[in-house]
Amino acid sequence: MSLDIARHARTDASARRLIERQCWPCGRPVCPRCAAQKVYALAEGRVRCAVCRYTFHSLSGRFAGLAGLTPRQWLRLLELFAAKETSHAMAAALSVAYNTAYKAATIVRLAILAGSFDGLAILRGRLGRELGFSGKTLRPVPADAPLADVPVFGILERGDMVFVDYLPDMTPEDMLHFNLHFSLPLSRLGAIVYSDRYQSYQTLVTCGSEVLSRRFVEVAGRIPAVEPRQEGFWAYARERLVRFHGVTARKFPLYLKELEFRHNQRGSDILPILLANICAFVPDLN
Repeated sequence: MSLDIARHARTDASARRLIERQCWPCGRPVCPRCAAQKVYALAEGRVRCAVCRYTFHSLSGRFAGLAGLTPRQWLRLLELFAAKETSHAMAAALSVAYNTAYKAATIVRLAILAGSFDGLAILRGRLGRELGFSGKTLRPVPADAPLADVPVFGILERGDMVFVDYLPDMTPEDMLHFNLHFSLPLSRLGAIVYSDRYQSYQTLVTCGSEVLSRRFVEVAGRIPAVEPRQEGFWAYARERLVRFHGVTARKFPLYLKELEFRHNQRGSDILPILLANICAFVPDLN
């Protein structure tokens, strides 16, 4: 399905109608608390459920409701996100503060994560809390704040699809152990450390571990460095991670899952998917 963002974003009214059609496909408001359709209108686009008395609007309880953007701003931001623009470019195009654009882009990435195969499991665990996600809220956590537990991911390719699996039972210390005692080759990309093939995974990858310092990685004459692959997902991801200019360990999982999404949707129009993702309800993790 093609989505003509430019046409829908011409006015606030048309942008709002598109958002509402995505949130309420039946054509009328549905209470996000009790799912009743018996509602009555209030001022400023709000409605109240006649059954449970909950007051809401189209974005209540949804990812897009966490950012404070108007429907028109959301459509424009999704268009820029799909085009791989930076948060600085988004802020300039939307005439909003950088922090507002950055938060909205982070919400898009969280929505992508939530829609992935293991997304809910990640958000419900300790990694979800490390990402600043708690229940239906997004807690402000400095992007450069250290992680209590540095996650490890395994990259599994099956045909044209790639699966970036979060491995909660594996640590950077395990990667170091495999490197020192089982000659698992490791290499670095800034703060990112990745391995050669491990069991069924093409690559193990982690970011921000102090254990995996250059002292243990790429030691000449002892363990060979990973030969750079010229094809496949990791070659694709490695090139794009460099362009993020120093992705932090805390944000690395979100960028990695974004790249999984883009790779698996290559050749497709991702705008309808992004719109559906941000209009989805935020999972209740309490």
